[in-house]
Amino acid sequence: MKLLSSQEGRFASAPPPHVIVFIGLVALAIAMGVGRFAFTPMMPLMLRDGSLDAVTGTEWATANYFGYLLGALSASWFARSPRRGLQVGLIGVAATTLGMAWGDAELPWLGLVLRFSAGVFSAWVLVCASGWCLPELTRRNATALGGWIYIGVGLGIATTGVLTWLGGGQRAMLLWLELGLLAIVGAAYVLWQLPGSPAAAAAPAGIGAAPKPAPTKGGRGNLGVVFCYSAFGFGYIIPATFLPTMARQLVSDPLVFGLTWPIFGTAAALSIAIASRWMHGWPRRNVWGFAQGVMAVGTVLPLLQQSLWVLAVSAVLVGGTFMVTTMGGLQLARERMPENPTPLLARMTAGFAAGQIAGPLLVRLIGDSRIAGWGALDWASAAATVLLAGTALWLWLGGDDAAAKPHAS
Repeated sequence: MKLLSSQEGRFASAPPPHVIVFIGLVALAIAMGVGRFAFTPMMPLMLRDGSLDAVTGTEWATANYFGYLLGALSASWFARSPRRGLQVGLIGVAATTLGMAWGDAELPWLGLVLRFSAGVFSAWVLVCASGWCLPELTRRNATALGGWIYIGVGLGIATTGVLTWLGGGQRAMLLWLELGLLAIVGAAYVLWQLPGSPAAAAAPAGIGAAPKPAPTKGGRGNLGVVFCYSAFGFGYIIPATFLPTMARQLVSDPLVFGLTWPIFGTAAALSIAIASRWMHGWPRRNVWGFAQGVMAVGTVLPLLQQSLWVLAVSAVLVGGTFMVTTMGGLQLARERMPENPTPLLARMTAGFAAGQIAGPLLVRLIGDSRIAGWGALDWASAAATVLLAGTALWLWLGGDDAAAKPHAS
C-alpha cells in the first residue's frame, strides 16, 4: 500500500497532458519555425540589405539541409532519453539563431556553420519532441491530444513570418537578434517545464497507463513509409524555399512579397487544428495520403500560372498540408513501433532531409538551362507533383499493408 501511494504521488507530480502538449508545441515552434525556417523570409531581406548575395544564400540554405540530415541520422543517440535531445537541441537553436546577427557575406563561413548547426539542432528537437511527448500522452490515456503539438510548427512559421513582415523596414541583423531572443524565451520555457529527470515523467505501471497498441508489420514494411516521407521532403521544399523569392520577383515591396510566409505558417497551424478535430478517427495513412495529395495540387499550380494570387493559393495548399502530413507520418511511426518510435522517427526524418536536399540540388543542376521550354523551378515542381501524387495514392490505397490500423478514438 505504501508503495502504491508513493507511485501515485510521483505520477501526480508529473506534467499533466495539457502541459505536455504545450511543451511540445513551444519546442517545435522554436526549433522549426525559427531554427529551421526563419532563413526563408530572412533571405530576401538580407539580399535587399546587401549583407548576402544569392550564391552565398543558396550555400547557407543547403548547409541547413545537410545539417538537418545529419541531425536526423544522429537523433537515435537520444533514443533512450529524448528529453535530453530536446534540451540540447533547443539550446543549440537559440544560440545559432542569435549568432546569425553577425553572419553576412563578409563572413560566409560563419553563416555556413550556423545554418548547418541550426539544421542539426532542429532535427533533434523534432524527433525528440515527438519521441518524448507522444509516449507521455499515451501513458496518460491522452493519445488524442498528440496531434496538437504539431500546431507549434505552423505557429512558429507564422510568428517568424509576421515578425519579418512587420519588421521588414529594419535591417536584417536586428531581426535576427529579435528572433534569437524569441528562441531564448521559448527554450527557457520548455527547459523550465520539462520534468527534472526521465523517471519523474514516467507513469507508474498500472496507473494512468494506456494499453500498449499492437505494432504493425515492421522490417521491410517500413521502407515504403520512409520513401513516402522522403517524397514529402522533396515535394514541399520547392515552394517552402522559393515562394517568398518567387513573390519578390513579381513585386518588390516587402509588405507584399513578405505575406507569403505568414500565410504559409497560418495555414499550417489552422490545418493541424482542423485535422485533430475532424480527422481524428481516420486511419493515419489516410490522413497522410490525403494531405500529400492536396500538397501535390499546391506544387502544380505555379506551373500553370505565375501571379500573386496563385502563389497565395499555393502557400495555403502547401502550408495547409505540410504539418498534417508531418503529423500523420510521425503518428504512424508511433503506431508501428509503440515501444520506442525514436529510431523509425529518425529514419523517416533522415529520408525527409535527403528529399529536401535533392530538390534544391535538382534546381542547381538544371541552372539557367531551359528544357522543353521549362526552367529549373518548373521541372523541380513537376517532379515534386509526380512524387507527391504517386505516394499519396499508395498511402491512401494501403500500400503494402504496412501503413497503420485506424487511429484509436
